[in-house]
Amino acid sequence: MSARPNREPDAHLAHNYSPLEVTLSSGEGAWVTDVHGRRYLDCLAAYSAVNFGHGNPELVAAARAQLDRITLTSRAFRNDRLEPFAEALAALAGKDMVLPMNTGAEAVESAVKVARAWGYRVKGVRQGRATIVVASGNFHGRTTTIISFSDDEQARADFGPYTPGFVTVPYGDAAALEAAIDETTVAVLLEPIQGEAGVLVPPDDYLPEVRRITRAHDVLFVADEIQSGLGRTGATFQCDNAGVVPDLYLLGKALGGGIVPVSAVVGNRDVLGVLRPGEHGSTFGGNPLAAAVGLAVVRMLETGEPQERARRLGMILHERLRALLGRGVVAVRGAGLWAGIDIDPALGTGRRVCELLMERGVLAKDTHGSTVRLAPPIVIEEADLEWAVDQLEAVLDELGGASPHGSDEAERVQTV
Repeated sequence: MSARPNREPDAHLAHNYSPLEVTLSSGEGAWVTDVHGRRYLDCLAAYSAVNFGHGNPELVAAARAQLDRITLTSRAFRNDRLEPFAEALAALAGKDMVLPMNTGAEAVESAVKVARAWGYRVKGVRQGRATIVVASGNFHGRTTTIISFSDDEQARADFGPYTPGFVTVPYGDAAALEAAIDETTVAVLLEPIQGEAGVLVPPDDYLPEVRRITRAHDVLFVADEIQSGLGRTGATFQCDNAGVVPDLYLLGKALGGGIVPVSAVVGNRDVLGVLRPGEHGSTFGGNPLAAAVGLAVVRMLETGEPQERARRLGMILHERLRALLGRGVVAVRGAGLWAGIDIDPALGTGRRVCELLMERGVLAKDTHGSTVRLAPPIVIEEADLEWAVDQLEAVLDELGGASPHGSDEAERVQTV
Protein backbone atom coordinates (compact mmCIF):
# COMPACT_ATOMS: atom_id res chain seq x y z
CA MET A 1 0.00 0.00 0.00
CA SER A 2 1.49 3.33 -1.03
CA ALA A 3 2.03 6.08 1.54
CA ARG A 4 -0.51 8.86 1.68
CA PRO A 5 0.73 12.01 -0.02
CA ASN A 6 1.69 14.90 2.25
CA ARG A 7 -1.10 17.49 1.91
CA GLU A 8 0.62 20.17 3.96
CA PRO A 9 0.73 23.39 1.89
CA ASP A 10 4.17 24.03 0.39
CA ALA A 11 5.50 20.80 1.95
CA HIS A 12 7.88 20.26 -0.98
CA LEU A 13 8.87 23.89 -1.57
CA ALA A 14 11.92 25.65 -0.18
CA HIS A 15 10.77 28.20 2.37
CA ASN A 16 11.88 31.34 0.56
CA TYR A 17 8.33 32.79 0.57
CA SER A 18 5.62 33.15 3.19
CA PRO A 19 2.48 33.55 1.06
CA LEU A 20 -0.99 34.44 2.24
CA GLU A 21 -3.20 31.42 2.89
CA VAL A 22 -4.84 31.32 -0.52
CA THR A 23 -4.23 28.93 -3.42
CA LEU A 24 -5.15 30.36 -6.81
CA SER A 25 -6.21 28.29 -9.78
CA SER A 26 -7.50 30.69 -12.45
CA GLY A 27 -7.79 34.35 -13.34
CA GLU A 28 -9.45 36.76 -15.75
CA GLY A 29 -8.82 40.47 -15.98
CA ALA A 30 -8.32 41.86 -12.49
CA TRP A 31 -9.98 38.87 -10.78
CA VAL A 32 -8.55 35.53 -9.67
CA THR A 33 -10.25 32.40 -8.32
CA ASP A 34 -8.94 29.98 -5.70
CA VAL A 35 -9.20 26.19 -5.59
CA HIS A 36 -12.44 26.45 -3.62
CA GLY A 37 -14.09 28.67 -6.21
CA ARG A 38 -13.86 31.92 -4.28
CA ARG A 39 -13.04 35.03 -6.31
CA TYR A 40 -10.62 37.75 -5.27
CA LEU A 41 -9.74 41.14 -6.70
CA ASP A 42 -6.02 41.04 -7.49
CA CYS A 43 -4.49 44.28 -6.22
CA LEU A 44 -0.88 43.15 -6.57
CA ALA A 45 -0.76 42.08 -10.25
CA ALA A 46 2.34 39.96 -9.54
CA TYR A 47 4.33 43.09 -8.67
CA SER A 48 3.26 44.70 -12.00
CA ALA A 49 3.95 41.60 -14.12
CA VAL A 50 0.20 41.37 -14.80
CA ASN A 51 -0.32 45.04 -15.71
CA PHE A 52 -2.63 44.08 -18.58
CA GLY A 53 -4.73 41.60 -16.64
CA HIS A 54 -4.89 37.84 -16.26
CA GLY A 55 -5.49 36.05 -19.54
CA ASN A 56 -5.47 39.23 -21.62
CA PRO A 57 -7.09 38.08 -24.90
CA GLU A 58 -4.64 39.92 -27.19
CA LEU A 59 -1.60 38.59 -25.38
CA VAL A 60 -2.92 35.05 -25.04
CA ALA A 61 -3.72 35.04 -28.78
CA ALA A 62 -0.16 36.09 -29.57
CA ALA A 63 1.22 33.33 -27.36
CA ARG A 64 -1.09 30.67 -28.81
CA ALA A 65 -0.22 31.59 -32.36
CA GLN A 66 3.48 31.32 -31.60
CA LEU A 67 3.08 28.02 -29.74
CA ASP A 68 1.95 26.46 -33.01
CA ARG A 69 5.08 27.68 -34.81
CA ILE A 70 8.30 27.57 -32.75
CA THR A 71 9.04 28.47 -29.12
CA LEU A 72 12.79 28.19 -28.56
CA THR A 73 15.77 28.44 -30.88
CA SER A 74 18.50 29.91 -28.64
CA ARG A 75 20.51 32.83 -29.92
CA ALA A 76 22.75 30.42 -31.85
CA PHE A 77 20.29 31.15 -34.69
CA ARG A 78 18.06 34.07 -35.57
CA ASN A 79 14.30 33.80 -35.19
CA ASP A 80 11.69 35.78 -37.08
CA ARG A 81 10.04 37.26 -33.96
CA LEU A 82 13.07 38.77 -32.26
CA GLU A 83 14.04 41.63 -34.57
CA PRO A 84 10.44 42.98 -34.87
CA PHE A 85 10.19 42.90 -31.05
CA ALA A 86 13.54 44.62 -30.57
CA GLU A 87 12.74 47.29 -33.17
CA ALA A 88 9.35 48.07 -31.63
CA LEU A 89 10.66 48.13 -28.04
CA ALA A 90 13.60 50.35 -28.95
CA ALA A 91 11.23 52.78 -30.68
CA LEU A 92 8.88 52.80 -27.69
CA ALA A 93 11.80 53.81 -25.48
CA GLY A 94 13.28 56.25 -27.98
CA LYS A 95 16.46 54.17 -28.20
CA ASP A 96 18.04 52.07 -30.93
CA MET A 97 19.22 48.82 -29.35
CA VAL A 98 17.79 46.06 -27.11
CA LEU A 99 19.51 43.34 -25.09
CA PRO A 100 16.79 40.69 -24.48
CA MET A 101 16.88 38.60 -21.31
CA ASN A 102 14.30 36.78 -19.16
CA THR A 103 13.99 38.09 -15.60
CA GLY A 104 14.35 41.48 -14.00
CA ALA A 105 17.41 40.39 -12.05
CA GLU A 106 19.03 39.26 -15.31
CA ALA A 107 18.40 42.70 -16.79
CA VAL A 108 20.07 44.34 -13.79
CA GLU A 109 23.04 41.95 -13.92
CA SER A 110 23.33 42.63 -17.66
CA ALA A 111 23.34 46.38 -17.07
CA VAL A 112 26.11 46.02 -14.48
CA LYS A 113 28.26 44.19 -17.03
CA VAL A 114 27.46 46.68 -19.80
CA ALA A 115 28.22 49.67 -17.57
CA ARG A 116 31.57 48.20 -16.51
CA ALA A 117 32.54 47.35 -20.09
CA TRP A 118 31.53 50.86 -21.19
CA GLY A 119 33.60 52.32 -18.38
CA TYR A 120 36.72 50.44 -19.42
CA ARG A 121 36.32 50.59 -23.19
CA VAL A 122 34.82 54.04 -23.68
CA LYS A 123 35.38 56.18 -20.59
CA GLY A 124 38.84 54.79 -19.91
CA VAL A 125 38.44 53.74 -16.29
CA ARG A 126 41.37 51.69 -15.03
CA GLN A 127 40.74 47.94 -15.34
CA GLY A 128 39.18 46.33 -12.28
CA ARG A 129 38.35 49.67 -10.64
CA ALA A 130 34.86 50.47 -12.00
CA THR A 131 32.24 51.46 -9.43
CA ILE A 132 28.49 51.97 -9.65
CA VAL A 133 26.52 54.32 -7.38
CA VAL A 134 23.27 52.89 -6.00
CA ALA A 135 20.64 54.10 -3.52
CA SER A 136 19.83 52.98 -0.01
CA GLY A 137 16.60 51.02 0.27
CA ASN A 138 17.00 49.69 -3.25
CA PHE A 139 15.53 46.46 -4.56
CA HIS A 140 16.92 45.24 -7.87
CA GLY A 141 16.67 41.48 -7.35
CA ARG A 142 18.19 38.74 -5.24
CA THR A 143 21.18 37.39 -7.15
CA THR A 144 24.53 37.38 -5.35
CA THR A 145 25.81 40.51 -7.07
CA ILE A 146 22.58 42.41 -6.50
CA ILE A 147 22.27 41.62 -2.79
CA SER A 148 25.86 42.83 -2.46
CA PHE A 149 24.57 46.38 -2.84
CA SER A 150 21.33 45.89 -0.90
CA ASP A 151 20.95 47.14 2.68
CA ASP A 152 18.15 44.66 3.39
CA GLU A 153 19.72 42.27 5.88
CA GLN A 154 17.02 39.67 5.23
CA ALA A 155 18.28 39.44 1.66
CA ARG A 156 21.99 39.66 2.56
CA ALA A 157 22.59 37.77 5.79
CA ASP A 158 24.55 34.51 5.41
CA PHE A 159 24.98 34.93 1.64
CA GLY A 160 28.41 36.56 1.57
CA PRO A 161 31.12 37.12 0.50
CA TYR A 162 29.73 40.06 -1.39
CA THR A 163 30.63 41.50 -4.77
CA PRO A 164 32.61 44.77 -4.54
CA GLY A 165 32.30 47.79 -6.82
CA PHE A 166 29.21 49.55 -5.48
CA VAL A 167 28.78 52.78 -3.51
CA THR A 168 25.52 53.43 -1.66
CA VAL A 169 24.04 56.90 -1.08
CA PRO A 170 20.71 57.99 0.43
CA TYR A 171 17.77 57.72 -1.97
CA GLY A 172 16.44 61.11 -3.03
CA ASP A 173 19.61 63.01 -2.08
CA ALA A 174 21.16 64.34 -5.29
CA ALA A 175 23.96 66.19 -3.48
CA ALA A 176 25.11 62.97 -1.78
CA LEU A 177 24.99 61.18 -5.11
CA GLU A 178 27.18 63.78 -6.79
CA ALA A 179 29.65 63.71 -3.90
CA ALA A 180 30.02 59.93 -4.31
CA ILE A 181 31.10 60.17 -7.96
CA ASP A 182 34.81 59.95 -8.67
CA GLU A 183 37.09 58.87 -11.49
CA THR A 184 36.08 55.21 -11.04
CA THR A 185 32.33 55.79 -11.38
CA VAL A 186 30.80 54.30 -14.51
CA ALA A 187 27.07 54.41 -13.70
CA VAL A 188 24.31 55.44 -11.34
CA LEU A 189 21.66 52.72 -10.93
CA LEU A 190 18.31 53.82 -9.49
CA GLU A 191 14.63 52.94 -9.30
CA PRO A 192 12.61 56.02 -10.35
CA ILE A 193 10.19 54.94 -7.61
CA GLN A 194 11.39 52.43 -5.03
CA GLY A 195 8.79 49.65 -5.01
CA GLU A 196 9.90 47.10 -2.41
CA ALA A 197 10.90 49.93 -0.08
CA GLY A 198 7.25 50.95 0.10
CA VAL A 199 6.54 52.77 -3.19
CA LEU A 200 8.85 55.65 -2.25
CA VAL A 201 8.56 58.66 -4.56
CA PRO A 202 11.67 60.90 -4.58
CA PRO A 203 11.51 64.72 -4.60
CA ASP A 204 10.32 66.20 -7.89
CA ASP A 205 13.75 67.57 -8.78
CA TYR A 206 15.67 64.39 -7.92
CA LEU A 207 15.65 62.51 -11.23
CA PRO A 208 16.30 65.68 -13.28
CA GLU A 209 19.25 66.39 -10.97
CA VAL A 210 20.52 62.83 -11.38
CA ARG A 211 20.36 63.27 -15.14
CA ARG A 212 22.23 66.58 -14.96
CA ILE A 213 24.89 65.16 -12.63
CA THR A 214 25.52 62.02 -14.65
CA ARG A 215 25.91 64.01 -17.86
CA ALA A 216 28.27 66.48 -16.18
CA HIS A 217 30.50 63.67 -14.88
CA ASP A 218 30.32 61.39 -17.96
CA VAL A 219 28.51 58.66 -16.02
CA LEU A 220 25.70 56.41 -17.26
CA PHE A 221 22.23 56.86 -15.76
CA VAL A 222 20.58 53.43 -15.51
CA ALA A 223 16.87 53.47 -14.63
CA ASP A 224 15.41 50.27 -13.20
CA GLU A 225 11.84 50.52 -14.52
CA ILE A 226 11.10 46.82 -14.00
CA GLN A 227 8.19 47.58 -11.67
CA SER A 228 7.47 51.22 -12.50
CA GLY A 229 7.61 50.98 -16.29
CA LEU A 230 5.20 49.97 -19.05
CA GLY A 231 2.12 51.85 -17.95
CA ARG A 232 2.02 51.33 -14.19
CA THR A 233 2.55 54.97 -13.21
CA GLY A 234 0.37 56.56 -15.88
CA ALA A 235 3.18 56.88 -18.42
CA THR A 236 5.20 54.47 -20.51
CA PHE A 237 8.06 54.97 -18.02
CA GLN A 238 8.15 56.75 -14.69
CA CYS A 239 11.11 58.66 -16.13
CA ASP A 240 8.61 60.21 -18.54
CA ASN A 241 6.69 61.64 -15.58
CA ALA A 242 9.95 63.15 -14.33
CA GLY A 243 10.87 64.53 -17.75
CA VAL A 244 14.17 62.63 -18.03
CA VAL A 245 15.67 60.07 -20.40
CA PRO A 246 18.24 57.67 -18.91
CA ASP A 247 21.05 56.05 -20.83
CA LEU A 248 19.67 52.58 -20.12
CA TYR A 249 16.17 51.39 -19.28
CA LEU A 250 15.84 48.11 -17.40
CA LEU A 251 12.50 46.45 -18.20
CA GLY A 252 10.82 43.23 -17.19
CA LYS A 253 7.70 41.96 -15.41
CA ALA A 254 4.90 43.53 -17.54
CA LEU A 255 6.99 43.03 -20.68
CA GLY A 256 6.01 39.35 -20.56
CA GLY A 257 2.30 40.16 -20.39
CA GLY A 258 1.81 37.88 -17.39
CA ILE A 259 2.46 34.89 -19.67
CA VAL A 260 6.21 34.33 -19.99
CA PRO A 261 9.25 35.90 -18.33
CA VAL A 262 10.67 38.63 -20.58
CA SER A 263 13.16 41.34 -19.68
CA ALA A 264 15.41 43.71 -21.55
CA VAL A 265 18.08 46.35 -21.31
CA VAL A 266 17.24 49.15 -23.75
CA GLY A 267 19.69 51.85 -24.77
CA ASN A 268 21.61 53.41 -27.62
CA ARG A 269 24.38 51.85 -29.67
CA ASP A 270 27.09 53.97 -28.05
CA VAL A 271 26.44 52.12 -24.79
CA LEU A 272 24.93 48.71 -25.58
CA GLY A 273 27.23 48.44 -28.56
CA VAL A 274 30.18 47.75 -26.26
CA LEU A 275 29.13 44.09 -25.99
CA ARG A 276 30.91 41.66 -28.28
CA PRO A 277 29.76 38.20 -29.39
CA GLY A 278 30.33 35.60 -26.71
CA GLU A 279 30.67 38.07 -23.82
CA HIS A 280 27.10 37.79 -22.57
CA GLY A 281 24.11 35.61 -23.33
CA SER A 282 21.08 33.63 -22.25
CA THR A 283 19.67 30.38 -23.60
CA PHE A 284 16.09 31.62 -23.34
CA GLY A 285 16.69 35.36 -23.77
CA GLY A 286 14.95 36.58 -26.92
CA ASN A 287 13.24 33.25 -27.64
CA PRO A 288 10.45 33.32 -30.24
CA LEU A 289 7.61 32.86 -27.74
CA ALA A 290 8.89 35.62 -25.48
CA ALA A 291 9.49 37.94 -28.42
CA ALA A 292 5.98 37.33 -29.80
CA VAL A 293 4.36 38.15 -26.46
CA GLY A 294 6.70 41.09 -25.86
CA LEU A 295 5.86 42.53 -29.26
CA ALA A 296 2.14 42.28 -28.48
CA VAL A 297 2.76 44.14 -25.19
CA VAL A 298 4.63 46.91 -27.01
CA ARG A 299 1.81 47.23 -29.58
CA MET A 300 -0.68 47.73 -26.74
CA LEU A 301 1.49 50.43 -25.17
CA GLU A 302 1.98 52.19 -28.51
CA THR A 303 -1.70 53.19 -28.37
CA GLY A 304 -1.20 55.06 -25.10
CA GLU A 305 -4.47 53.67 -23.77
CA PRO A 306 -3.03 51.65 -20.85
CA GLN A 307 -0.96 54.63 -19.72
CA GLU A 308 -3.95 56.98 -19.83
CA ARG A 309 -6.15 54.48 -18.00
CA ALA A 310 -3.56 54.06 -15.23
CA ARG A 311 -3.28 57.82 -14.88
CA ARG A 312 -7.05 58.34 -14.73
CA LEU A 313 -7.78 55.50 -12.34
CA GLY A 314 -4.71 56.40 -10.31
CA MET A 315 -6.18 59.82 -9.58
CA ILE A 316 -9.27 58.11 -8.19
CA LEU A 317 -7.21 55.64 -6.17
CA HIS A 318 -5.03 58.28 -4.53
CA GLU A 319 -7.94 60.60 -3.81
CA ARG A 320 -9.72 57.76 -1.99
CA LEU A 321 -6.57 56.78 -0.10
CA ARG A 322 -5.86 60.34 1.02
CA ALA A 323 -9.31 60.39 2.58
CA LEU A 324 -8.13 57.61 4.92
CA LEU A 325 -5.32 59.69 6.43
CA GLY A 326 -5.90 59.98 10.15
CA ARG A 327 -8.20 56.96 10.09
CA GLY A 328 -5.49 54.37 10.52
CA VAL A 329 -3.42 55.46 7.52
CA VAL A 330 -0.45 57.67 8.33
CA ALA A 331 1.03 58.17 4.86
CA VAL A 332 0.20 57.54 1.20
CA ARG A 333 2.69 57.54 -1.66
CA GLY A 334 2.69 56.53 -5.27
CA ALA A 335 1.96 57.28 -8.90
CA GLY A 336 -0.74 56.07 -11.26
CA LEU A 337 -2.15 52.71 -10.19
CA TRP A 338 0.59 52.16 -7.64
CA ALA A 339 0.35 53.06 -3.98
CA GLY A 340 2.25 52.50 -0.76
CA ILE A 341 0.05 52.91 2.30
CA ASP A 342 1.62 53.19 5.74
CA ILE A 343 -0.66 51.74 8.41
CA ASP A 344 -0.45 53.04 11.96
CA PRO A 345 1.57 50.32 13.73
CA ALA A 346 -0.74 50.69 16.73
CA LEU A 347 -3.53 49.17 14.62
CA GLY A 348 -1.60 46.21 13.22
CA THR A 349 1.07 45.09 10.80
CA GLY A 350 0.83 45.35 7.05
CA ARG A 351 0.60 41.57 6.96
CA ARG A 352 -2.43 41.63 9.26
CA VAL A 353 -4.14 44.23 7.09
CA CYS A 354 -3.49 42.07 4.00
CA GLU A 355 -4.94 39.01 5.76
CA LEU A 356 -8.10 40.91 6.63
CA LEU A 357 -8.33 42.29 3.09
CA MET A 358 -8.05 38.73 1.79
CA GLU A 359 -10.99 37.70 3.98
CA ARG A 360 -12.95 40.47 2.26
CA GLY A 361 -11.92 39.34 -1.22
CA VAL A 362 -8.99 41.65 -1.95
CA LEU A 363 -5.41 40.44 -2.46
CA ALA A 364 -2.59 42.86 -1.60
CA LYS A 365 0.97 42.60 -0.27
CA ASP A 366 2.74 44.12 2.70
CA THR A 367 6.32 45.29 2.91
CA HIS A 368 8.58 46.58 5.68
CA GLY A 369 6.26 45.89 8.57
CA SER A 370 3.44 48.38 8.35
CA THR A 371 3.22 49.25 4.64
CA VAL A 372 0.58 47.82 2.28
CA ARG A 373 1.12 48.02 -1.47
CA LEU A 374 -1.67 48.28 -4.01
CA ALA A 375 -0.89 47.68 -7.70
CA PRO A 376 -3.99 46.30 -9.44
CA PRO A 377 -3.95 45.38 -13.12
CA ILE A 378 -4.43 48.45 -15.30
CA VAL A 379 -7.53 46.80 -16.77
CA ILE A 380 -9.34 46.98 -13.42
CA GLU A 381 -12.84 48.47 -13.60
CA GLU A 382 -13.39 51.76 -11.78
CA ALA A 383 -16.19 50.27 -9.66
CA ASP A 384 -13.92 47.40 -8.61
CA LEU A 385 -11.14 49.83 -7.68
CA GLU A 386 -13.57 51.80 -5.52
CA TRP A 387 -14.75 48.57 -3.92
CA ALA A 388 -11.18 47.59 -3.06
CA VAL A 389 -10.64 50.86 -1.19
CA ASP A 390 -14.01 50.35 0.53
CA GLN A 391 -12.65 47.05 1.85
CA LEU A 392 -9.48 48.72 3.10
CA GLU A 393 -11.60 51.33 4.85
CA ALA A 394 -13.67 48.58 6.49
CA VAL A 395 -10.52 46.76 7.64
CA LEU A 396 -9.16 49.93 9.23
CA ASP A 397 -12.45 50.47 11.02
CA GLU A 398 -12.35 46.88 12.22
CA LEU A 399 -8.84 47.35 13.60
CA GLY A 400 -9.64 50.46 15.55
CA GLY A 401 -10.57 53.43 13.42
CA ALA A 402 -8.97 56.82 13.98
CA SER A 403 -5.20 57.03 14.07
CA PRO A 404 -3.78 58.53 17.26
CA HIS A 405 -1.42 60.53 15.04
CA GLY A 406 -4.29 62.57 13.66
CA SER A 407 -4.69 64.47 10.41
CA ASP A 408 -1.30 66.20 10.57
CA GLU A 409 0.06 63.12 8.79
CA ALA A 410 -1.54 64.39 5.57
CA GLU A 411 1.65 66.38 5.09
CA ARG A 412 3.48 63.11 4.42
CA VAL A 413 1.52 62.30 1.27
CA GLN A 414 3.60 61.88 -1.88
CA THR A 415 1.75 61.44 -5.14
CA VAL A 416 2.64 61.80 -8.80
